Order: sequence, then structure tokens, then C-alpha cells
Amino acid sequence: MRVPRVRWPGRKSCSAWCSSSPPSSTCVRSSARPRRAPDRTPDPLPATAMTHDAFLQACADAIGAAHVLTAPEDQAPYLTDWRKRFTGRARAVLRPASAEEVAALVRLCASQGVPIVPQGGNTGLCGGATPDSAGDAVVISLQRMQRVRAVDPINNTITVDAGCILASVQEAAAAADRLFPLSLAAEGSCTIGGNLATNAGGTAVLRYGNARELCLGVEAVLPDGALWNGLRGLRKDNTGYDLRDLLIGAEGTLGIITGAMLKLFPQPRAQVTALAALQSPRQALAFLSLAQSHAGTLLTGFELMSAFCLELVRKHYPQLRVPFGQAYPQYVLLELSDLESEAHARGVFETLMEDALAREVILDAAVAESVAQSRELWNLREHIPLAQADEGKNIKHDIAVPISRVADFIEVTDGALAAAYPGIRMVTFGHLGDGNLHYNVSPPSGQDHEAFLANQPGINRIVHDSVHAHGGSISAEHGIGQLKREDNARYKSPVELAAMRAIKQALDPRGLMNPGKVL
Repeated sequence: MRVPRVRWPGRKSCSAWCSSSPPSSTCVRSSARPRRAPDRTPDPLPATAMTHDAFLQACADAIGAAHVLTAPEDQAPYLTDWRKRFTGRARAVLRPASAEEVAALVRLCASQGVPIVPQGGNTGLCGGATPDSAGDAVVISLQRMQRVRAVDPINNTITVDAGCILASVQEAAAAADRLFPLSLAAEGSCTIGGNLATNAGGTAVLRYGNARELCLGVEAVLPDGALWNGLRGLRKDNTGYDLRDLLIGAEGTLGIITGAMLKLFPQPRAQVTALAALQSPRQALAFLSLAQSHAGTLLTGFELMSAFCLELVRKHYPQLRVPFGQAYPQYVLLELSDLESEAHARGVFETLMEDALAREVILDAAVAESVAQSRELWNLREHIPLAQADEGKNIKHDIAVPISRVADFIEVTDGALAAAYPGIRMVTFGHLGDGNLHYNVSPPSGQDHEAFLANQPGINRIVHDSVHAHGGSISAEHGIGQLKREDNARYKSPVELAAMRAIKQALDPRGLMNPGKVL
């Protein structure tokens, strides 16, 4: 039921409306403040080759036989990606419990020329944590590495194992009256190591930045087995090449991140959420500019959703309600976070909405009046990927263009796809505040989904050519993995590709770290 509309004197009206709790998970916490361990250089590598059985025994000696998985049924959850598009084989799945154990395994693999596929929560969307079909590689899963090593509320940092679940990091920060703002749909199962390996974004980039901006330091095992401790809580360090930034976003191709020191922020005292209805993406950009003028740094989230997105959500999740009596072409979910008070936040929101309605930038709006109503609004946004999956096969694109060119990109690319593939249905949503769109394509109603997927190369080419023409990136936050390698090579400049290959060759000359990914 829609709640009564709240009218402000002399203005058009703005509706007040709008529960599920965030995914829960556990993370082992340590109250002791960790000492910074020294870097460790590996001992000389043995020159003799091991038999397969001897190699597995050496792995068992390093981490315990129970954590060396060789049976197909035990390996299965680690060999298929989250979208079930890629399935590989591995000689073993290895589950170390510490950075030192990871280093021992990497050193062993380096000595025997065994490829390594690092894996966190296995929630990636580009096959970046899935081995190939050769069966030569080992998967090193960090799922046992779930310690919160330390929380420092003075330095505003939290130090965690790379296998720590994102939701657990959020909970540990909240227990110290701090905020860790990285937030993703998969936060109940994705890991910090994976977030950093792909430089994850999420819904709060507009205010707090990507995973890279939220990390002060990393601990990592390099391809030769050396353990580097870069867990320094410094906001300024101008002493040469930044190895942290080199490893973040590298998808495990330059080393394995085993720990991270992350930034914390003050907990907001109030959050106010609203769903606005608009005519077009161009109006959404005007609304974004207006919201930034009124709210400044209070603006935390600004999510664009097309009418078809919410149509799919209502179809597959009828318990979720859209708080309007009619459908509109576009919607924006926006949120303000205020360190002062709820009254202050609502005052800013009221002024913003009055101005937006008066300028006819928005057509209507529903403002959450409680935490439960706010969660209901966010549930609409978070269920879009699930609803699209329920609808059947689809072709996904995680792209970014300059914010000012988002509307042009959507208009041009929608037209090109409709001309080439009549009847296709666009599922366009994403983080408008930072220019990142999930620009997804569903088949025409009634078309065989497998037959539709045969069009993927052509659809991808149209989309990615348009992204390139609009000065954008074919991967905003999902990474490259094995899914986008060829396209990445097509759109990167030769100079950039040569530099990337030189870095890879310098650190991993035998190409053992996550082979077949990124480059």
C-alpha cells in the first residue's frame, strides 16, 4: 500500500513511502594488535622435479592433508564460476590458513612450474578465478583466511585477512562505531581479497571511491613465493613505485593478496533514501547535478534504473513493491548520509525535492520514512540482477563512460542494437553518480535463449565500440578475467598493453600466476 502523499506548501507533491537485513556472515576476530611482520624472501628453489604424488604430499606437509582437495566432488564448488559460464579442472584445490602457508605453496608451485589460480569467494562475473580445462593448475582458495587482525579507531583503519567476507568487515567496523563503505550485492559471500583484485566499486563510490581508494596497504605473496608486508597505515608515502596499487586490480596475475589494511570512516547518524521517477537518462543527469549542488558530500548513492528493470523485479519478486501508482520511463534511487542528524538530512532532502519538482527535473518521488522502508527501496535495486537471471539467459556489460556522456551513450547504443537485433530488451541500470552502467541485453520475448546467446560477439562489438567511441571503459568494476581478454586487447592502446606485458614479464616471467586472465 502506498502511504499518503506529503505535500509541501506551494509546491508539487513528493510521496513519502517506502526489509530485509543485509546478508550475515561470520569472521573470526583477533583483539590483539598485530605486529608488522618483516618481508620474507624465499629460500633457493629445488632443482629436482617432483612426481604428481610427491607434489601433493608436499602441499599436504605445508597446509595439512585435509586442506588439499583432489576428489572431484570436493573440488567442484571451486571449478565453476558464479555465472556458471566457465568450468575448469585442477590438479588440486589448496586451502591455506595464513599468509605464510600461501607463501609456502606459491614457492612450491614456482619450483615445479605449476600454474596458480587464486580464489576468494568465487563471486566474480568474468571467470577470473576459474582454472582452464588443462588441469595443470592448482586453485589456492583463501576461504580459511578470515581473521579481522586489528581495528584502529584512531587511525581509522581495519586490518583483515584477504579471505574475510565483506559483510564481516562491515560488521567489525560497525562494532567500533565506524563505517567501511564498500557495499556490493554479493557482500555476504565476496571476500576482501577478491574485491581488491578486481578493484570493486559498488553503490557508494560516488562518496567514498572504489576498493583501491579504500585500501591503505596490502600484504601479498609474489610469484616467486616472497611474502611482502605492505600493511602500513600511512596516508602519505612518497618513496617510489606503489606496489599496492600495482597489485590492486591485477586479478591475481602479479601475486596473491593475503591481507589488507582498509580505511574506516565515521558512522553516519542518519541516512535518508528516496526513489525518484523521471522521463529520461538526460533528466537523471540534470537531477544528479542538482542533487550534488544541494547535498554536496552528503550524497552517497545515485542509482539509475530503467522501467524494464523494475518490471522484471515486479514480475519475479511480486512481494517487492514499487511505490508509484503508474510506471515511469526511468527511476533514480538516491541516498544521503549525514554525520549531523536525521533532521538535517531530511531538511536537505526536502529542499532538493522541492527544487527538482519545481524545475520539472523529476516527475514524482517517494521518500523512505524508516529503515525498513529504505531497505525496501534498496531491495528493488538489488533484485534487478536476480530478476534478470530468473528471466533467462542474458548478455551483460559492465561499462563506464564519462558521467556527462551517459545519456548520449544510452541513446546511441540502444538505437544501434535495436536496428541490428530487433525486439531485444535492454536492462540498463547502475551507478550513474560515477558513470558506471550495467548495460545488459535480454532476448526478445519468445526467442530461444541459447540461440540468442549466439549473437553475443556481435552485440558485444556494438556495445564496446560505442563505449570506446564515448571515451569509456569496457570493464568498470567486474574486471577482465578470461571473458574480456580479446576485447581488452582490442581497445587498449599498444603503448599501454606493452607496458602491462613488461610488468607481467618482470614479476612473473614464467606466467604461472593466474594464466589466461587479463592479458
